[in-house]
Amino acid sequence: MTKHLIRVGHSPDPDDAFMFHALANDKIDTGEYEFRHELVDIETLNRRAFSGELELTAVSLHGYAYLTDIYALCPCGASMGDRYGPMVVAKQKTSLDQLKQSSIAVPGTLTTAYLALRMCLARDFKHVVVPFDQILDAVEAGQYQGQPVDAGLIIHEGQLTYGERKLELLVDLGQWWYEETGLPLPLGANAIRKDLGPDVMREVNRLLKESIRYGLEHRQEALDYALRYGRDLDRAKADKFVGMYVNDWTLNFGPRGRQAVSELLARGHAAGVIPQKIVPEFID
Repeated sequence: MTKHLIRVGHSPDPDDAFMFHALANDKIDTGEYEFRHELVDIETLNRRAFSGELELTAVSLHGYAYLTDIYALCPCGASMGDRYGPMVVAKQKTSLDQLKQSSIAVPGTLTTAYLALRMCLARDFKHVVVPFDQILDAVEAGQYQGQPVDAGLIIHEGQLTYGERKLELLVDLGQWWYEETGLPLPLGANAIRKDLGPDVMREVNRLLKESIRYGLEHRQEALDYALRYGRDLDRAKADKFVGMYVNDWTLNFGPRGRQAVSELLARGHAAGVIPQKIVPEFID
């Protein structure tokens, strides 16, 4: 039987690896679908999505704002920060007013982390785009490829390891967002290409949800796989990190999660970061 190829893009980090373990390692029956995985950093995936290259891809919710003609959102696969999220760290404590004048290393300008920081600081700011796994190094060094770095906007496992570098937390954007809205901060989602048609979109979404559920029900097995992508994380920290971003929110955005996505996109537009007003489209 000829299988329907679904090319999947996701980040090389523990939570995405945990989420996709069952699909990547043939733990569930995918029927007529063959999933081929590409592990790429999220900013690269955001930018590749403009060409619709991958049938199923992780995207930042900020990146999704520019992709609504090509992709719809899966109701599962969310990465939500519930009173926690991307963080700004530096070698020394500083105020938000001082931070507005700083040069900040960011993991990409289409990331939700960047969007949230733009809204938090209520202005554009000097930034240097740095691969997410090199931001802590850049903060320690005070520069990246000759460009000054005063602070860093960290995502992924850096949220758990920055303290080991003797760096100071300046702002937790997930906590800031909660204080502003009372909602979790929707960081990433899985998006599926619309031209596949509703039947294929629903079936691929079902298989993705089954993969997430398998990981949650076989936690230690999935964690073993996720640890391959846990830079500087021991098993306990990897387990904590996975728990932060693969949980009930990941099985289903739910009404509150969908409200959070709408609020993020609306506020991003009101702040002048997202050029158009976006109404998110989820697969039924």
